[in-house]
Amino acid sequence: MLREKYIELINKVNSDPYRLHFHLMAPTGWLNDPNGLCVIKGVNHIYFQYTPFSATWGLKSWGHYSTENWIDYTEHPIFLRPSVAEDIDGVYSGSALVENNKIHYYYTGNVKYTDKKYDYILNGREQNVIEVISEDGFNYEKKNILLKNSDYPQNMSTHVRDPKVFKVEDEYFMILGARTKEDIGCAILYKSLDLKKWEYFFEIHSEKKYGYMWECCDLIKIEDKWFLICCPQGVEQEGINFANIYQIGYFPIDINFKEKTYSLGEFVELDRGFDIYAPQTFIDNKGRNVLIAWMGIPDATYTNNKTIKNGWQHALSMPRTLKRKGNKILQEPLVEFENLRKNKISSTDNHINFLASTFEMIIDIDNSENFLVKMEDVKLSYDNNIFSLEMQESGEGRNKRSVYLEELKKLHIFVDTSSIEIFINDGEEVFTSRFYPNKTKINIEVFNHGSCSYYDLDEFKIDVE
Repeated sequence: MLREKYIELINKVNSDPYRLHFHLMAPTGWLNDPNGLCVIKGVNHIYFQYTPFSATWGLKSWGHYSTENWIDYTEHPIFLRPSVAEDIDGVYSGSALVENNKIHYYYTGNVKYTDKKYDYILNGREQNVIEVISEDGFNYEKKNILLKNSDYPQNMSTHVRDPKVFKVEDEYFMILGARTKEDIGCAILYKSLDLKKWEYFFEIHSEKKYGYMWECCDLIKIEDKWFLICCPQGVEQEGINFANIYQIGYFPIDINFKEKTYSLGEFVELDRGFDIYAPQTFIDNKGRNVLIAWMGIPDATYTNNKTIKNGWQHALSMPRTLKRKGNKILQEPLVEFENLRKNKISSTDNHINFLASTFEMIIDIDNSENFLVKMEDVKLSYDNNIFSLEMQESGEGRNKRSVYLEELKKLHIFVDTSSIEIFINDGEEVFTSRFYPNKTKINIEVFNHGSCSYYDLDEFKIDVE
């Protein structure tokens, strides 16, 4: 009976016209953060927060895809499920590190007490760091409990999570997002020489309070510059900046691991769209710094009800390569997406229009005055150095997001039935969002551009193991 119900759910999900063609989604149910990104034996492994039988939240496991070329994928069985007392209420987010041909996975084991009333900030919750080790990315023997609440600094609340582990020279470091008892967002670092014993190293925080919680922290080096990527919660909107309920971005950071010193630069938004959160980076099988994020956001006022009613919600973003320009991170779509292109159309006309549902469009802009792209009730505009993404009915509550630009030179747009990703000026700014048009194919119009190249895009090939 359970199998019959699951097959019925699969068929319902797969018949939804809002399912995406070149993004990874959960087979059914709910998806959120990408987890455990790693490479073993030349294969990229992508895990994700997964609740198969609920499209609105639930007990978290780790779903699993793998790919060698970012176009052809294999969907694997669930990799991690709650199975011990220390993760009984969910296998939450984490990362992976490959050492000596073994993958070391680190995740937050969630435990919530229900025996009495708790505030779940200062009490009532365990956030355990748990390790599993695998030789192939599919199997492991046991779960090792590395850190418990008592191992965190005394000034921390019960919100400490999302371990990301990395290596600097011959030492290993683990960064965790945290919330202090005084409601100050920060990151805390642990250090190990053997990946077994972890000791508290130091805390990273901004000079002035920057939100009450930092999630999904990631310390990465691009060329010779370190960046602290994180998702601060509780940051107030400032004009057109920080418009989402929670933020996704980075601090440029000068950090000395030997001397335990650091200096944070100003926080920079990584993506200006409505639906983007929980990024994770890794070095892929071609040696590139690649970022994948959750194409969603917690606690938003806008909805995805049109997919929820069909048994699923959310997707992962397009994978992006990261490059550096000074203290700024640039994001560009993986070059492999060019292999999905077909039916190219090029135009230098002042006004073009066409019908499409899954496509890529590259617009080189000679004169940005009165520049406009319309996709039914979705509008991309540029006026007085402000680029805006605006939605009406198809936004399901999404309205307008904007960014200031010195100039608008180029737009690289990907639309996938119910998602849009916009890369501006070769990745200087990015907008990621969902939208829900009433038509299978939407009418696209471009006004006052220089030249435009349009491509229909094929879908990913996904084999089910």
